[in-house]
Amino acid sequence: MFKTIKNIWHVQDLRNRILFTLFIFLIYRIGSFVPVPGVNKDVFEATNTAGSDLLGFLNTFSGGALANFSIFALGIMPYITASIIVQLLSMDVIPKFAEWAKQGEHGKKKMAQVTRYGTVILAVIQAFATSVGFNRLYGTEMIPNATFGDYLVIAIVLTAGTSFLMWLGEQITERGIGNGISLIIFAGIVATIPTHITTIAQSEFIVEGAAFINVVKSIAILLVCVLIVIGVIYVQQAIRKIPVQYAKRVVGNKMYGGQNTHIPLKINAAGVIPVIFAVSLLQFPVVIASFWSTHTWAQWISNNLSTDRPLGMVLYVVMIIGFTFFYTFVQMNPQQMAENMKKNGGYIPGIRPGKTTETYLTRVLTRLTMTGAIFLAAISVLPMGLGALAGLPRTVLIGGTSILIVIGVALDTMKTIEGQLIKRHYKGFINK
Repeated sequence: MFKTIKNIWHVQDLRNRILFTLFIFLIYRIGSFVPVPGVNKDVFEATNTAGSDLLGFLNTFSGGALANFSIFALGIMPYITASIIVQLLSMDVIPKFAEWAKQGEHGKKKMAQVTRYGTVILAVIQAFATSVGFNRLYGTEMIPNATFGDYLVIAIVLTAGTSFLMWLGEQITERGIGNGISLIIFAGIVATIPTHITTIAQSEFIVEGAAFINVVKSIAILLVCVLIVIGVIYVQQAIRKIPVQYAKRVVGNKMYGGQNTHIPLKINAAGVIPVIFAVSLLQFPVVIASFWSTHTWAQWISNNLSTDRPLGMVLYVVMIIGFTFFYTFVQMNPQQMAENMKKNGGYIPGIRPGKTTETYLTRVLTRLTMTGAIFLAAISVLPMGLGALAGLPRTVLIGGTSILIVIGVALDTMKTIEGQLIKRHYKGFINK
């Protein structure tokens, strides 16, 4: 492993990409402490220290920016929500979007542009709701003598912060290493880990004068985290190899094909994206309801749609499974794979090319995806249930999802580095 890390710094392009990514992380962390103008930060921090479950939940995904009410307080969530909407609309809901989705790289650029516009629109709406809602929730002292102009300025600043984060993520994808948006979320979650540890240490979870109980609870938490890490790595690395054989064909004086290969189908081809999508969508109505907490309907939403409540947990699981299937079949279209194999003279042994191959791939992919979806849901929900039984603070019950995202993104980034090393004839992390 140490030799592999040493090899990374021998490759100039890879070294520059990693340093560039770390530089973007530094900018992100600095921006998380830049306050929004016109907001009495002291009043916000004093009220926030009392501990809002929802704020603690959302603060995890903003890297602590929400607790500071900084320019990055909205985080990257508006972009994720816009991505969900655009991808849903591309499933033959809007013909133009569906057409772009089939145009390869050119279509992806158009879809990305639409997603950017959608991010700005959603960020403006959410920024207005956040500024008005927090001022009502925490008292008018937070934004003294607030006018529409004050709310407009705050909304513009928060929207600009989200747009800047979106741009930083795209820069990481283009000039850094790995998926930029996922790495931004990764950096935010990792930055809040020390805060969660401190919260646990200062909570009623640690019983004063009961050293043995504290040790047992600490070991139990550590064991659950280790099991989650092992499970995520095992499932993320697991693949089902579908054998493919290509018939020999003669073009001019040359013979092509005749080789045997395979299609690697991952158990969890969607990665951690379904979890991020599910958290984003499920928390959206809770966020809106928290700004009208005195109303009965808002109280019902806040009390029932949180992920630590039975209804919220069920919806959370359903969303994870649904998004896992959706994202997997968007990325790996069995019909398109079957058509490509048929065009290139390939076939699965014992399976007729064309429609039969498509049916076979759909059946296999469905089974694999169901396994991966159930695993994702279990990993996301189980730690919250165990944490609630152990008496962990509700603001850290998102820990299972956080670990899932961190490990998933770390594995994807490691594979990207692995590919760069192998391409330059270096031994990677996984290769022995």
